[in-house]
Amino acid sequence: MSNTHIIAVPFPAQGHVIPLMELSQCLVNHGFTVTFVNTEYNHKRVVNALADESQFTDRIHLVSLPDGLEPWEDRNELGQLCEAIQRIMPGKLEELIEKINEGKGDKVTCVIADESSGWALEVAEKQNIRRVAFWPAAAALLALQFSIPKLIHEGIINDDGTVPRSQIMQLAPNMPTMKTADFVWACIGDLTTQKIVFQVMVRNNKTVKLAEWIVCNSAYELELAAFAMAPEMLPIGPLLASSRLGNSAGYFWPQDSTCLQWLDQQPACSVIYVAFGSFTVFDRTQFQELALALELSQRPFLWVVRPDITDKRSDPYPEGYQDRVASRGLMVGWAPQQKVLAHPSIACFLSHCGWNSTMEGVSNGVPFLCWPYFADQFLNESYICDVWKVGLKFNKNESGIIPQEEINKKVEQLLGDENFKVRASKLKEMAMTNTKEGGQSHRIFKNFIEWMKA
Repeated sequence: MSNTHIIAVPFPAQGHVIPLMELSQCLVNHGFTVTFVNTEYNHKRVVNALADESQFTDRIHLVSLPDGLEPWEDRNELGQLCEAIQRIMPGKLEELIEKINEGKGDKVTCVIADESSGWALEVAEKQNIRRVAFWPAAAALLALQFSIPKLIHEGIINDDGTVPRSQIMQLAPNMPTMKTADFVWACIGDLTTQKIVFQVMVRNNKTVKLAEWIVCNSAYELELAAFAMAPEMLPIGPLLASSRLGNSAGYFWPQDSTCLQWLDQQPACSVIYVAFGSFTVFDRTQFQELALALELSQRPFLWVVRPDITDKRSDPYPEGYQDRVASRGLMVGWAPQQKVLAHPSIACFLSHCGWNSTMEGVSNGVPFLCWPYFADQFLNESYICDVWKVGLKFNKNESGIIPQEEINKKVEQLLGDENFKVRASKLKEMAMTNTKEGGQSHRIFKNFIEWMKA
């Protein structure tokens, strides 16, 4: 009997690539063959960032397809990217499957596609191949997407996704509260982009029906109400490299692992870890307020400052800043985040609240300071602060800036109240029990593997 050969298709953003890569590595450990399909642009970034490419690519075959944009076009323009992908990638994926099936190796038996890349499920159906939708974010977010027809019917949104009036709502009791203005599609880019992203989500509500399984990177107890609302979603998370004693991959920037040695020199539970994912951009004023707040805190800090985190080419730091904080602050371009968050010296995580970061923080029992930027990050902030009560939100001033005094005040409040750490430790236990033998995520994953092998 030939091996199960899976094609994995993420949505082309780092927060989507990393968890699907994690799932792919779990599947390879069960003897499956995985071909991982990135866009050409992201493929180069992932390969360049891999510390040991040969060790990784022996296990997972990394391939690339064009995304339909010119090399110089901005991949952060999500509306433009979604339209280009829809035009070009389905045909290219069909060609790839045909090429693999004509070769000597195992034929493609299953496509696992990010739910946001529903077009790949259509290709799989056309080729009569098994289909799995993977959801890398909170189950509550997919429940929100599934609720779009109801939200339109109730007049909470217009049929193009625009929000007639800002209000706070809950999809169901015990679910996070949401500001309608912060709905995932309503806080991405300009109005045109928002409408395109909304249409993609409406379309994906149809394509996801082609999937035989919908698996998601969450745990049942973390989102009881969301799973009750959409029982077709099956949690198999948190998907973490540490759970399979491996290294994570799929990053777009090379990791600076020297920060782990620096963390070894710091006292236990002393370091503020600051990281904002792959999309967040700061204007100079806000960047400097954050920098000065970290200085003001008088605590050691590890700060991930991506090369493109500010919109200015010149040095974004306040004058003389790096010299002044050199004895207790470390700035790196990108960090091995799962290992950082597992380090005993970490006291708290100042985060943009992307779902991967949220799961990694939760799984290590780390309290949060929440600084969401866009998309689903506001929903995740609500989970962290309002539902799980393991973090604090910041307040902006009348200029829309979070001032250094506010940041410092919340640092002191979070670290001065032992209850945040106690709740975070309990949440960690709850999340991680799911992935161990006998846990719900573990059981679902085992059933999933058996279905794949059948």
